[in-house]
Amino acid sequence: MRLPRNACLPINHCNLPAVILGGLTFQRHPAPLLLDGVAELHHRLFESLASLPEPDERARRFMDYMTVYFRLAALEEVGLSPGRPKLRGRADYLRMVRGWAFDPDSREGAVLKGWVESRFGLLTRYHGGLLDDRAQEAYLHFMEARSHGLYSTNALEAQLDLLYAYGQYELRRSQPTVSHLSLYRGFNRFSDDQVLEKIDRRRWIVLLNNLSSFSVRRERAEEFGDHLLRVQVPATKVFFYNRMLPGMLKGEEEYVVIGGIYEVERLV
Repeated sequence: MRLPRNACLPINHCNLPAVILGGLTFQRHPAPLLLDGVAELHHRLFESLASLPEPDERARRFMDYMTVYFRLAALEEVGLSPGRPKLRGRADYLRMVRGWAFDPDSREGAVLKGWVESRFGLLTRYHGGLLDDRAQEAYLHFMEARSHGLYSTNALEAQLDLLYAYGQYELRRSQPTVSHLSLYRGFNRFSDDQVLEKIDRRRWIVLLNNLSSFSVRRERAEEFGDHLLRVQVPATKVFFYNRMLPGMLKGEEEYVVIGGIYEVERLV
């Protein structure tokens, strides 16, 4: 089962095209997803992490690297005029993640969904409303929020590239033999174009938004909707999760997952 044409872009910045990484075959037989040039550009970071046995120590090394490499504590060195307000420059990777945790339909959520479009080629299906018509207000509001969220920031999408690469490194290191994570998502309803096939009463094939939140805890996911799904998510489609960095997310075992077509099990 292939992605609908209106769900993906013909090009991306990944080693696999969107029609492959977003398809059902990829869910069943995942492969590594590599963003263009990230591992090569930041190879010294990952070489330095190899000698650190503790996850918290590696997290601190990663955050220190981000601060230094992107000059997050010295914005004047990357073009901010002295005396100008620093609010836009503070829109870094941590603010994007925390904004998502507060509201996935926020400006920060628009930036993250736009990043998935650019890097993986999966189009945003929902942001404060269905984005099924580019002439409608919902789509225009999404594009406006995405543009405002990126304006005058410091290589923000490049920061997100490295955040994804680091998260994948941590997952491989902590669970080297795990190809899938069993995650839960609460929901109220799917739009008609999201349910592609009903295999039986409990097993559906659905098209998820290009970025969605899941929980590893069933009882937590049940708080977010009248119905509940269980999904076998490829580990390579995990963008970030709340234990990745100290204090990054306050949610209960939240995982933020790159979308596409998935076979899901409806539990409630």
